[in-house]
Amino acid sequence: MIHSLFLLFAFGVFTSYTQPATEAPAPPSHQAWDALLRKHVSSSGKVDYKGFLADKGKLQAYLDELAASPPGKSWNRNEQLAYWINAYNAFTIKLILDHYPVSSITKIHGGKPWDVKWIKLGDKSYSLNNIENDIIRPQFQEPRIHFAVNCAARSCPPLLSSAFTADNLNEYLEQQARSFINNPRYNEIRPEAVKISKIFEWYAGDFGSIIDYLNLYSETRIKETASVQYKEYDWGLNEGMKE
Repeated sequence: MIHSLFLLFAFGVFTSYTQPATEAPAPPSHQAWDALLRKHVSSSGKVDYKGFLADKGKLQAYLDELAASPPGKSWNRNEQLAYWINAYNAFTIKLILDHYPVSSITKIHGGKPWDVKWIKLGDKSYSLNNIENDIIRPQFQEPRIHFAVNCAARSCPPLLSSAFTADNLNEYLEQQARSFINNPRYNEIRPEAVKISKIFEWYAGDFGSIIDYLNLYSETRIKETASVQYKEYDWGLNEGMKE
């Protein structure tokens, strides 16, 4: 009898240590981030940082939600990519607010704010460059993300005034690509010549043939023989009041 009880006890202890690991948290809804963007970002992508400062507690609550729910293997591709785009943009806003007022993101951390590992998600720490160049670009191989992640500069593709979700991801990526490429503030497109954002030069490998890529979205058909130049990048803060 004692021997049997010992076996039962031992088996119970053993099984308690071999239970399967808990499942990864479900993807966040991003509703809190969506509300903040709609409140403080204009349709043209101007950011009301003073308004964000007043809602800094709400932003931090959303960042805490991201930290508690890093992507798991059970998440589908759209859930993961929406998470990382929102994380990049939300933590960039947080970075600006932590140093506000500031005239440019390049005035932070000795001009290298993208290299500092300060973003805690789950049990790992990331820099903005880690998120963009070590996760988003290689894992998803989606060139349209360059029109979705925002570096808080005037020459960056405008920050979308809505959060990305698994359901709206493709629609918003397509919308951002088309809007940015056809905006003369960022790209000057003529059939024989284009003068385009430095983004297309910095990340040339992501776009392949640049003329072919632009023609996927451009309202002006560009000739294959068109000359290509790149515009100077304005790193001034993308600040402005919501219309």
